[in-house]
Amino acid sequence: MLDEVVAALDPRPGHTLVDGTLGAGGHTRALAERVGPTGVVIGLDRDQRAIDAAERNLAGLPVKVAATNYTELGAVLDELEIAAIDGIVLDLGLSSDQLADQERGFSFDAEGELDLRFDTESGEPAWRLIARLDATQLANVIYEYGEERHSRRIARAIVERRAERPIRTAAELAEIVRRAVPRTPDSRRIDPATRTFQALRIAVNDELGSLESALADFANYLKPGGRLAIISFHSLEDRLVKNAFRDDPRYEVLTRKPLLPSDAEVAKNPRSRSAKLRVAARSA
Repeated sequence: MLDEVVAALDPRPGHTLVDGTLGAGGHTRALAERVGPTGVVIGLDRDQRAIDAAERNLAGLPVKVAATNYTELGAVLDELEIAAIDGIVLDLGLSSDQLADQERGFSFDAEGELDLRFDTESGEPAWRLIARLDATQLANVIYEYGEERHSRRIARAIVERRAERPIRTAAELAEIVRRAVPRTPDSRRIDPATRTFQALRIAVNDELGSLESALADFANYLKPGGRLAIISFHSLEDRLVKNAFRDDPRYEVLTRKPLLPSDAEVAKNPRSRSAKLRVAARSA
């Protein structure tokens, strides 16, 4: 939803903006081209590979990057001696580069280690999490973070398989889940393993905790009228954004209903079909 994000943030020459989920750098590039040499876009990402690629691909543009969680925005601004900013964007989905990464297990058919961490230098990889939790704990994670109604059945299947041999790859886990979940007409459109992988990824990266913390803090860094645009991809994220924008008096909601991707964008990028964009401005 590049065009929608640019329209929402309304970048102008001299603006200071933040892309809290740098990823492949698409939003950062578009914003940097509009703020021009008198402005700056600060790109943050927990994934060092994204940072390294951005430093190469965005060279020559008014961009500063930092390998850190967007929850650390305050510390980054302090280091850069920036008092307040004009806008922030978060695109909470996985990047295409991460999905193509066979080493960390973001793709269901990946034969590399089932890691699922954005920052592989901190936290617990997913393969270790599913080896450690008992069936009840696993089911709770899969249900709470994946909203998977077959969570108990999946958890039992994982525990039964790991009793025979460790589960170490994404491909192994995906096959276990597919066998455990009854086939439905939606199975042709959405892989049955989707919700389980989502749940594990959220758990190992503490994604909802990061988002909740950021929503409470970001208003402190925005200038009056400064805008916050957030693209979410599942109801857990969207609910946090919707409630924060509604309940925090520092935010003025600019999108009464979330903006959705166009049919043309979904046709070009089917993964965007679940995207929802909400925008708020810092109240005066």
